[in-house]
Amino acid sequence: MIRQKPKIIGFKKSCVFCKKEFDVNYKNIELISRYVSSKGKVLSRRISGNCAKHQRKIAKEIKIARFLSIFPYIVK
Repeated sequence: MIRQKPKIIGFKKSCVFCKKEFDVNYKNIELISRYVSSKGKVLSRRISGNCAKHQRKIAKEIKIARFLSIFPYIVK
């Protein structure tokens, strides 16, 4: 008989940007830094809880901020 793994029931995170009517901007470093890991990588949708539309927007704004030297590529 094959035993099944117990299912882990978690809660679905909802997108913060869909709830509130504010926009992501590359100039807002405090907001952008919440979606970057300690190693400098962009957090995934699964971890951040954003919808696909806003996750793409966040990733694009992080890349723009890095290119303009507002936000570092590597966090030391």
